[in-house]
Amino acid sequence: MESKIKFRPNPEYRLMDQVREVLRYYHYAYSTEQSYCSWILQYIKFYGDKTHPKDMGKNEVERFLSHLAEKKNVAAATQKQALNALIFLYKKVLDIDLGDGIAPTRSKRRMNLPTVFTQDEVSKILANMSGKHRLMAQLLYGCGLRLMECMRLRVKDVDFGQGKIFVRNAKGGKDRTVNLPESIRSQLKKQINAVILLHKDDLKEGFGEVYMPEALVRKYRQAPKETAWQYVFPAKKRSKDPRSGKIMRYHVLESGLQKAVKRALANAQIYKKAGCHTFRHSFATHLLEAGTNIRVVQKLMGHADVKTTEIYTHVMKKDIDSVKSPLDTL
Repeated sequence: MESKIKFRPNPEYRLMDQVREVLRYYHYAYSTEQSYCSWILQYIKFYGDKTHPKDMGKNEVERFLSHLAEKKNVAAATQKQALNALIFLYKKVLDIDLGDGIAPTRSKRRMNLPTVFTQDEVSKILANMSGKHRLMAQLLYGCGLRLMECMRLRVKDVDFGQGKIFVRNAKGGKDRTVNLPESIRSQLKKQINAVILLHKDDLKEGFGEVYMPEALVRKYRQAPKETAWQYVFPAKKRSKDPRSGKIMRYHVLESGLQKAVKRALANAQIYKKAGCHTFRHSFATHLLEAGTNIRVVQKLMGHADVKTTEIYTHVMKKDIDSVKSPLDTL
């Protein structure tokens, strides 16, 4: 069996430039690139700038991660992200095997039940939203999308013929398919038609490129200017891509939708600790309450383990409402 040749960064580059080169080769998101680089820099500074990571190993990684848990009191997910960044550094960049069983002091993992909207609350929130932000919120709730999955939707990912939305390269690098709600088809078609016209104007002005992974650009050189690859929710203005330096039209900033949802919550007088991700939690919970098989919900949510999906059974209204408070039996 033919072995795969590993990608090796340019040995002439400085360490952090090598890290970025490898991250981009493997198509990591720009936000992940920023996060991983930040953790690697913190790791280097923890031991002093003069100590190179290649001269350290498993013990140093464990000590740094234990420091995050004991002194910085970071959450378990944050500690895991730091671990992933360092494993990437050693395995993919430095080609050093840290071995199995990295065992730092673990951050305490808290089981936080998700906040969920009722369907009446969803209706009130959407009634206090308009335009693109309303359509985006409808996609979050109607398809169970994560915030950035919605932001990164491209024209080619919406299939009106089959009534599907294809979620590409989601959390964990996985793809999945969800149903396109009938109630927003016409609005989504209108939005995509506007994108097509905007793209034509960009091309006339000598622009029209959109961000794509470098490997795909090398294979399909004209793809960045094709309509199919344009974002469904493009930014109003073109901007310089931080990686290539080219002028492109990126997708809208997630902060715009976050602020719109916050305003809608306030106007609807819903005082829950909630945000954009609450729509996704509500999608899963309402499907389970309607009797949808948990394995189907797992697939629609893109969960690797059904245990992740099971957390929504703890907040299902159907089960909670059947319980009578002992106070009411007095």
